[in-house]
Amino acid sequence: MKNTLRVALFAAVLAFAASCSTPTNIVYFQDVAQGGVDTVSTAQIIKIRPGDKISIIVNSRDPQISSLFNLAYSTRYIGDDTAMKVNAGSTGVQGYAVSEDGTIDFPVLGRVTVGGLTRDEIARMIKDELVGQSLVKDPVVTVEYLNLKVSVLGEVNHPGRIAIDRDEFTIIDAISAAGDLTINGIRENVRVIRNENGVRRTYSVNLLSSRDLASSPVYYLQQNDIVVVDPNDMRIRQSTINGNTIRTTSFWISIASLAATLANTIVVLMKM
Repeated sequence: MKNTLRVALFAAVLAFAASCSTPTNIVYFQDVAQGGVDTVSTAQIIKIRPGDKISIIVNSRDPQISSLFNLAYSTRYIGDDTAMKVNAGSTGVQGYAVSEDGTIDFPVLGRVTVGGLTRDEIARMIKDELVGQSLVKDPVVTVEYLNLKVSVLGEVNHPGRIAIDRDEFTIIDAISAAGDLTINGIRENVRVIRNENGVRRTYSVNLLSSRDLASSPVYYLQQNDIVVVDPNDMRIRQSTINGNTIRTTSFWISIASLAATLANTIVVLMKM
């Protein structure tokens, strides 16, 4: 009887120890050493594509001249399809939608090609055109993104669409904005799905390694990228009806308890 109890206790202790073991796939950047240096992949600055929407603001010493190049912010009255309220002094600005050929229709200048350019390149081009055509002497041109976003899905605390708010937008920026990964997210195989010239490609990112992350071609994200964090085995098991499978600690505790009960029953029967 004592031997049976020892076996059952030993099995229970092993199961408990397995459940309390320290996981090695949770901590980010495990290869980072104090004073270490990792080579980061070449920065991929966001470039404007067809379907993107941007704002372009022109300022100068003469506000009347500047206003000629700034779209008025207009709001349609609810329930009235004809009446429009135009507020020229509003801080809101109507954006420019980039057409399929990569152009926008800019006031006075007409069709301007912005596809494939960065924000700074667009601002510089508009400024040069305004000065070159003697339209504005001292323009300050500001370009902002209006609808550029990435999607973060799966085991993060706040999945959804994340706005791109800077030229060099990294996967760390996106995950941080999504509230970080949950404890059940697989960190060594985060997938990034990207559309490249009409071809959908999937990349894998290892968040456990700073070196691998820094050299990844998707360290810098592009508009419309999809970041997917897959669930680990524990999370998948939790999606079952009761989560009690051969890989769970509770399963082996149940087995140990059943074995102890059967052994005790056999001992009792043998004594009869």
